[in-house]
Amino acid sequence: MLQTIFLRLLRRSDEVHTVEHEESYLRRAAINASLDVVRSRQADRTLELVDVESGSSHGETTDLRQALARAMSALQPRQAEVFILRFLEGLSNKEIARTLGISQVLVAVIVHRTRQQLRKELGHYRGDRS
Repeated sequence: MLQTIFLRLLRRSDEVHTVEHEESYLRRAAINASLDVVRSRQADRTLELVDVESGSSHGETTDLRQALARAMSALQPRQAEVFILRFLEGLSNKEIARTLGISQVLVAVIVHRTRQQLRKELGHYRGDRS
């Protein structure tokens, strides 16, 4: 993904327009590249699952993948952005807040609500009876 971001910056600098604030541009490009990954996964409706229980049948695994894809595609763009930065990119709430120009409290709220939403959507696979 880093290669993609730097290629975007290089292409942009080859154009007539120059990038005035490279650091800000790179942050935004990283976010956009992450969102591109989410969008591409939504488009083909598959997500790779790691550590699937060995006792699970192939049908259960397929159902879980489909449910996870549906749950992720139901997220609002800001939720998906924060979720990716937090859990896939490993940024702290403080780093996410600074990157997106929002408060740390708002980041924490978005993370909490997104996790609740995903838990609700995937509750059946977690053994919840609701």
